[in-house]
Amino acid sequence: MLLGYNTNGLAHHDPLAAVDLLAEIGYRSVALTVDHGTLNPFDDRLTENVQQMRERLQHHGMRNVIETGARFLLDPRTKHEPTLMTADASGRAKRVDFLCRCIDLAKQLGSDCVSFWSGILRDEASEEEALERLAGGLRQVIDYAGQQQVTLGFEPEPGMFIDTMAAYERLLHWIDAPHFQLTLDVGHLYCQGEVPIVDYIRRWAPRIVNVHIEDMRAGAHEHLMFGDGEMDFPPILDALAETGYAGGLHVELSRHSHEAATAARRAFEFLQPLITS
Repeated sequence: MLLGYNTNGLAHHDPLAAVDLLAEIGYRSVALTVDHGTLNPFDDRLTENVQQMRERLQHHGMRNVIETGARFLLDPRTKHEPTLMTADASGRAKRVDFLCRCIDLAKQLGSDCVSFWSGILRDEASEEEALERLAGGLRQVIDYAGQQQVTLGFEPEPGMFIDTMAAYERLLHWIDAPHFQLTLDVGHLYCQGEVPIVDYIRRWAPRIVNVHIEDMRAGAHEHLMFGDGEMDFPPILDALAETGYAGGLHVELSRHSHEAATAARRAFEFLQPLITS
């Protein structure tokens, strides 16, 4: 597997400088969170920005994934909105359009996958109605990704409609495709009591195309620096290695941008010996 870092933890850095910094530390992959300053698909300079990023990644020999969890890119007032769960059909269409633009980015950058989640159900729709709503948007995204030959990594996210692996499994009964795979956040498993984590890794190994990692405490969805939470990491990394996972292991510390360089180095120094041991 390749140790990587998510640019949502370098929110105050120029994107190219962020890649340079991560490569200097020793990271071999980068999770590029598309945002106002990073590969914004609505920016007039997008073509130039993509070319520069592609050249920089190639220069450093780094792999990448495209992440779509920017907080206020589509709506400056409401975090993460609109999503595939938004009651308003035009809002859902806006999210579908954004995800398709991210698929285009992934194709141009040779990304391992586009990672995304369901969104929060904010109205009183029944579970069946909500699943139908989500499936409708997913079909469009999956169809477009198939046309572009881009892999999707769907992430169960605490607090969202698809929040757990059980919910993800149920979703697969509604909609599935060979390129509709899984982004697994091991901290999410821990904070929601989906343990032992190694059992989930082994069960879902054939679908895992992207991994997020950070420390957490039980019952609290707060991404923490390694050592500040309760998680035991050697068994997790051993299970990923045993199952043959060869993609990016991306540190996600989105609230550490104020100390990004220090946080990225500390995370690397913690994880790298566990990967190479």
